[in-house]
Order: sequence, then C-alpha cells, then structure tokens
Amino acid sequence: MNFSSYFYSMTKHDNYRHKGLRNKLVQTLKQKGITDIRVLDAIGRVPRHLFIESGFVNFAYQDKAFPIGAGQTISQPYTVAFQTQLLELTGNEKVLEIGTGSGYQAAVLMEMGVELFTIERQSELYSKTSKLLKELGYKGRFFLGDGYKGLPAHVPFDKILITAGAPFIPKDLLLQLKKGGTLIIPLGEKEQVMTKITRINDNDFEQIEYGKCAFVPMLEGVVK
Repeated sequence: MNFSSYFYSMTKHDNYRHKGLRNKLVQTLKQKGITDIRVLDAIGRVPRHLFIESGFVNFAYQDKAFPIGAGQTISQPYTVAFQTQLLELTGNEKVLEIGTGSGYQAAVLMEMGVELFTIERQSELYSKTSKLLKELGYKGRFFLGDGYKGLPAHVPFDKILITAGAPFIPKDLLLQLKKGGTLIIPLGEKEQVMTKITRINDNDFEQIEYGKCAFVPMLEGVVK
C-alpha cells in the first residue's frame, strides 16, 4: 500500500466521527461473534462511508447492506467480517476475490496484508471501484471478467472468496486452489448456505457448512 496517498485520502475524507462510528461497529461485530482480532482491526481501519452511495453515507457504519448500483449491494459488515474470518488469514496469502462490487471487502482483505486479485463482471462497477481503491492507496490486482472462470493465468491461490450467491460450486475455481487452500462460497440459488471448501489433494475436497445466508446471485459473463 502507498501509505502517503492513503494517509492523504484518509485525512481528507475520514474524520474522528467516522473513526468513532467504526469503533462502535467493531464492538457490534464482537457481540455478534467475530473473534479474529486481525479481522476486527481491519474493519476498524477501512472508511466504509467512502464505498457507499451518497444517499446512504449517514448510515455507513450500521450493520446493514446497501445498494451500490448495477443491481449490486455493499455487504453487511458482519457478513464481510464472517467471510473474512472463515478464510483464516495470516497476511501472507495470495487471495482471489470473486465479485469486487463496492470494493469494501477487497479493502478489508488488503488491510490484512494479503496479495489480492479481484474480479468484477460489471464494467461500471469495475471502473468506479478500481479507481477508488487505487486513490485510497490499495495496491490490489483488479480485473474485469467472469468470476466463474477465475484467473487461470495467476494460479494457484491460497484462498478464494466468493461474494455472491452461487447456484453450484464452480469447478474452475476449485482447480485454481493450491493444495491445502480454501474457498469460501455462499452456496445455493434462492437461499444460500455459507460453505468452506478445502482442497486436500488433486482430486479430494473437504466441505463444511456454516449456516444460512443471503447474497445477490453470482452471474456468468461480463457486462460492458
């Protein structure tokens, strides 16, 4: 991360009131069962109000999802924290995010020190979000593409995070995991179940479920 540009952006657009509201949000997430200190610290640093449409800025630090355009939403902070906690990050991983969306989840992941590759299928969101993240000093790798196909040119990945409801497990993504790597996916059509998949070896995978959830659908193709 370019800390000089990050510091400039944060001081220009982020104030003590926002930081106080983030501290309250972190306490709320603790009460809801988020225990990973590194995840909580990352949530406490990311200026969520900069990732939200202007009409919702005053509600940015409520634990709620909001629309961001192109039929997408910025996820509820608890959902972001929960999915991130399931990744069990140490900060040295190569991570693929499917669905950049608002960029909020991406920012949280990069605050945790990972090497992030993130894909967005909506060109409108891709342009807007990649520009914002770069202005804030985040040095991820941003791609416009089909999340179902992943990024075969950049494999393997230690972790893969899907931020939309997938009706099935994309085989291409499983094959892009390194051995011992994990994929977090909201799995299902009308209703999803948060699922963690670990690659044991070339052909074997372990699957664990963590309860029901609700996400916008994961769609194929690219919208230009």
